[in-house]
Amino acid sequence: MSDNGTPRDLKQRYKTPKQEMPCQPAEVRARNFTEVALGLLGDNAKLESYRCIYCKEPACVSGCPVGVDIPGFLHEVEKGDLAGAARVLKRTNLLPAVCGRVCPQEEQCEAVCKVGQGKNGVAVSIGRLERFVADWERNSGMAQAPEIAAPTGKKVAVVGSGPAGLTCAADLARCGHKVTVFEALHKAGGVLVYGIPEFRLPKAIVAAEIKALEAMGVEIVCNFVVGLTRTVDDLMKEYDAIFVGTGAGLPYFMDLPGENLGGIYSANEYLTRVNLMGAYDFPKNDTPVIRGRRVAVVGGGNVAMDAARTALRLGAEEVRLIYRRSREEMPARKEEVEHAHEEGVNFTMLTNPLRYHGDERGRVSAVECVKMELGEPGPDGRRKPVEVKGSEHKIPVDTVVVAIGNGPNPLVPRTTPGLETKKGKILARDESGKTSLRGVFAGGDIVLGAATVILAMGAGRKAAKGVDEYLRTGAW
Repeated sequence: MSDNGTPRDLKQRYKTPKQEMPCQPAEVRARNFTEVALGLLGDNAKLESYRCIYCKEPACVSGCPVGVDIPGFLHEVEKGDLAGAARVLKRTNLLPAVCGRVCPQEEQCEAVCKVGQGKNGVAVSIGRLERFVADWERNSGMAQAPEIAAPTGKKVAVVGSGPAGLTCAADLARCGHKVTVFEALHKAGGVLVYGIPEFRLPKAIVAAEIKALEAMGVEIVCNFVVGLTRTVDDLMKEYDAIFVGTGAGLPYFMDLPGENLGGIYSANEYLTRVNLMGAYDFPKNDTPVIRGRRVAVVGGGNVAMDAARTALRLGAEEVRLIYRRSREEMPARKEEVEHAHEEGVNFTMLTNPLRYHGDERGRVSAVECVKMELGEPGPDGRRKPVEVKGSEHKIPVDTVVVAIGNGPNPLVPRTTPGLETKKGKILARDESGKTSLRGVFAGGDIVLGAATVILAMGAGRKAAKGVDEYLRTGAW
């Protein structure tokens, strides 16, 4: 080290090439549900972490919604102290194996990495290193539960076990509060188990991260639908505070003629059947799902990629992704788009569905589309797609998955008098998550609208701080 704390081998660090992470070959993985990315190897991980240049003011930390000490854990990896790296990670992130796989690091921590802004323009692979450390800890059997403060005697109910709820529960447990998580489905994890496919996020990894939460003393109650089993008002009689993190599980459709034909799914239903209900593992799990030969997926986000790649693995002969803008405007992660393309998904760009046609059995047989062209930029800065007159055409299909987004879960707002909402989303006063009801907090997609896993986790963390302050001071 030099006198100012920077490494003497700074030039060598800049020159070190990015270490690539191996994946299953595209022709193999397109027909199985085993995880696509195989993870960095030990020597490669150490060399990749060596690319960190010890910034005085690491922008990557501020780029992380949960504030992980990224240089801290990278330097531990570089030294070979993986247990130390895991301890650094878990100070702020209880779900590192999840985040290392599904967070859009290229838009957050890695987007502001100063190595990536240098001459070679390639950021340190922060997400892949996070995954590496988390996997090492889990596989080594050396995982340790975080330190827990002395019991406060306060009880908190967390509604929803998705990323926001799990993060909020973990931080509140660290503070010494007794936390119970209520989950409507039969497995905890929210979108992590029902929405993200096995080949991107193995469910055993989610289960292991949730087990770590239970080791902290958090109780998880499944098959409990807040709003039906009991209301928020009922829970307030027993708990000192409530955090609502029920997510955005209400699927959107386009309201097109023929949309009620058989064989047309929302992405939410399609992925839930395959992921949570295990339809991908037939006949071990006998969950019904149509295994179409010609599948169309409508949309251009990560969920659309997940649905298209899932259809391939279920045996489809052709999977066509229909998106009304060009590939450059697709909101999906670059890596997911590339993987889908490599696996054989047909990208039908600048095309939009108009109506669906059915056969004599009432099942979808074709989607009628129109060609689009990009016009002037809209309010969001993106060029608006405009129909090309006379370009209508039919595409034969036997299955359609509509993946154009989801809205906030309406059940809790509908069954909680006095809880203020706007366009279905719960209104939070500020980042603390305080709602219009004393003692009731909210965060994640039910407040933000459909967002990313890490943004939901960040909201859960900030809300936990607000809940803790309220329980300690009583101030509202």
